[in-house]
Amino acid sequence: MIRPKILMRLIHINWVMMTHGLDEIVLKTHLLRPIRYLAYFSPTFWFRKPKESRGVRIRRTLEDLGPIYVKFGQTLSTRKDLLPEDIAEELVKLQDRVPPFSADTARAIIEEQLGQSIEAAFDEFDPKPLASASVAQVHTAKLKSGEQVIVKVLRPDIEDKIHSDVGLLYELARLAERFWSDARRLRAKEVVAEFEKTILDELDLLREAANASAIRNNFKKSDSLYIPEIHWPLTRRKVLVMERIYGIPVGDIKTLRAGNADFKKLAERGVEIFFTQVFRDNFFHADMHPGNIFVQLPDKYLAVDFGIVGSLSNTDQRYLAENFLAFFNHDYRRVAQMHIESGWVPPTTRVEEFEAAIRSVCEPIFEKPLKDISFGLLLLRLFQTARRFDMVVQPQLVLLQKTLLNIEGLGRELYPDLDLWQTAKPFLENWFKERLGPAAKIKELLSKLPEMTEQLPEIPALVFQALQSNAQMQQQIQQHNDEMIQLRKQLSRNNNRTLWAILTGALMVAGTILLQSPLISSWLG
Repeated sequence: MIRPKILMRLIHINWVMMTHGLDEIVLKTHLLRPIRYLAYFSPTFWFRKPKESRGVRIRRTLEDLGPIYVKFGQTLSTRKDLLPEDIAEELVKLQDRVPPFSADTARAIIEEQLGQSIEAAFDEFDPKPLASASVAQVHTAKLKSGEQVIVKVLRPDIEDKIHSDVGLLYELARLAERFWSDARRLRAKEVVAEFEKTILDELDLLREAANASAIRNNFKKSDSLYIPEIHWPLTRRKVLVMERIYGIPVGDIKTLRAGNADFKKLAERGVEIFFTQVFRDNFFHADMHPGNIFVQLPDKYLAVDFGIVGSLSNTDQRYLAENFLAFFNHDYRRVAQMHIESGWVPPTTRVEEFEAAIRSVCEPIFEKPLKDISFGLLLLRLFQTARRFDMVVQPQLVLLQKTLLNIEGLGRELYPDLDLWQTAKPFLENWFKERLGPAAKIKELLSKLPEMTEQLPEIPALVFQALQSNAQMQQQIQQHNDEMIQLRKQLSRNNNRTLWAILTGALMVAGTILLQSPLISSWLG
């Protein structure tokens, strides 16, 4: 049964949708169809403002519903190929133009977190937000040392809203798994748990600052990506102070074109940065929507907002790399085999059938630029294949899949002629060579030399202990052998005794029978 708090949240969601003129969606819901006529008694039905465009109505609904729904809209905004143009253009505004909270509230949060006044902490502070997103908003400031910075402030009361919505998602996942057979294969509750962990981590700005520092160190010598520096003395759980960067938003194609940006190189570098973070560093920026990515002309990226990051286990990383490489080499049999080996599809799956299904989905998109690929059709066919072969969703890869969709969306926006496969293939081949080649093995051995050297003085004692243990084991084995020989002899003796007893008994029984015979009796006279 749905808990009252969850039920109230569900009612509120439907009310917000109706308030913004999305009655057609609410009233087509199977649950509400029998009572849809009650909509005519709603004041919002008769007194609401004239209908705005559907894109505006959807955007405002998501804004009013809270951060989780804004996140969903942000993800959709990167995939203009999957949405009608009017809706996609409106959802772009969710990336950094969500309605802000008041400057007084921001000031109160900053001063409470820092334990000092704004004037004491900063030389200058702009109360007007530079940008406002689903989880936080950003103000510009200048430190006492003269450095230009941004001050990121967490939204007030956001944790309660997120916990409420996550609770609703769990309830929907539970109901889905109960009444929809595919939900168990899709592992709905585990996906929600993974999402909950991700969204709650984003509410700790100290964690975000640490993520930014880690990625900054990974790309310190890079010509492709720049990560701003964190100012730790003024960073707290609800306040983050970071170096201010100046760049052109990656979605502002008109300005980039006017500045003679190298779109082809930007698109290729975007793919390379993604694969570098996933496979070289195993630590990737998982919220790469256009509101968080800027360009320094002609071809360098600047990135902000590291609240959502991802990493993979060694096993998942290896399987993923092999899958990608086999996919790029059109080796669909290997892709099918690895899915079975990893447990992503049942072990009873016939490799030949699964290979043929993967080929039919993937082969048509090879050697085509992004602009000629229908990702809507591709996703539909992938879902059909997954359902047919009972493929289990891997919740730990959901973040990676979301990031890959964002990267592919950016590539499509910047340089539609990009060949995604040929750009990524050399990187993966080099990764395998560096990770699994002879040089990599020697490097791994050398990295373990200090540990081996440290244990060198203990080797004689360890050898003596091993020899002593071996001698004791040999003695025990010999003792067991002697016992086994004695046991065999005893069993043999017992068998002989049993055999003689059986023979003697048989002779006695036979003699008794013969003595009772009339012929024998007459002969004995």
